[in-house]
Amino acid sequence: MEFAQVIAGPLCGTLMADLGADVVHVEPPGAGDSARRMGPAKDGHHLWWKVLGRNKRSVTLDMHAESAGELVQRLVEWADVVVVTFRARTVERFGLDWESVHRINPGAVLLQISGYGENTSLRDSPGFGKMGEARSGLVHLTGFPDGPPVHTGFSHGDAVTGLMGAFAVCAALVRRANHPEHRGEWIDLALFEPLFRLVEWQVILHDQLGTVPGRSGNALAVAPAAVIGCYRTSDNAWVTVTSGTPRSVTNVVRLLGMDAAALSDPTTQVAARAEIDTALAKWIAARPADEAVAALVAAEVVASRVLDVADIVADPTYAERGDIVTVTDADLGEVRMQAALPHFRTDPGSVWRTGAALGADNDLVYRDWLGLAADELATLRSSGAI
Repeated sequence: MEFAQVIAGPLCGTLMADLGADVVHVEPPGAGDSARRMGPAKDGHHLWWKVLGRNKRSVTLDMHAESAGELVQRLVEWADVVVVTFRARTVERFGLDWESVHRINPGAVLLQISGYGENTSLRDSPGFGKMGEARSGLVHLTGFPDGPPVHTGFSHGDAVTGLMGAFAVCAALVRRANHPEHRGEWIDLALFEPLFRLVEWQVILHDQLGTVPGRSGNALAVAPAAVIGCYRTSDNAWVTVTSGTPRSVTNVVRLLGMDAAALSDPTTQVAARAEIDTALAKWIAARPADEAVAALVAAEVVASRVLDVADIVADPTYAERGDIVTVTDADLGEVRMQAALPHFRTDPGSVWRTGAALGADNDLVYRDWLGLAADELATLRSSGAI
């Protein structure tokens, strides 16, 4: 059950739905989830929703209606997992707090996503993914030293929170299945915590060395080796080169005609980092992207063009992986989007539906799954509760 709006909570549900979970997305009647109206549209149909809402059931429920409380309880009782993204007071008002969920369904896993965490003085403050990115330390590290901090070009904080939420839910379900004494779980996830966890070296460096790593452009504040960067080519494309081992850096040095014997160990390579970077930038700038990448790869250096989405949809490796699929949409006909990832070879996920029409599954969920009688449904509809 997904009592969640916009991105982080719904993406968590979508990722699990891609791999076979039955996910029910609850939306207010009439307008629905505000994510239905986010981003560009074609012929009046918003495109982002087609992906974000895919593979899920849509039911409508006015959470403020007098009759909503009983329905919420029945939905919670039905579910293995409950995802909520409201502020703390709202969660409690709707009966979706841990105490209520655990009382109704002791085996349920509750994922509660909020801006600052349920147990903080800011538990009722609103939060969005960009706030989470800023608080995580990631934005401070992103950009060039002489420029401002830079957010990534998508809803990074929300997306990673959805991913970590899905991982946490699955871990809780595995534990429940293997250890029956563990009945239910409350996962309390703040929007800044997933990215904070993934920048895993920042706290220990500050703790032990007293340093505050800063922005370093296309390199890394804490780099595994001396060559990491993006370089412009003669045909105005960009190529990224990463040498994560001393041997790989030596291969770059040799390709550039520099003294490989003098630059064969990590200490000398790091000391010559600026010199190597300047020489590599000049070497790549004199060649078209395909030629530069081919020469680097032949020298056993990891390199790639920086792909835009037009490159991605035409890329043979993406095609070989089956990472882009075509799905039939009721409004737009055939549309392409990412496949269900990661790939499971014996029991793969699939994309069987784009984002559903608002309330498309009211009868299936309320009548067939919860067992509501026809007169109950009629009353709920006439009162505007669903």
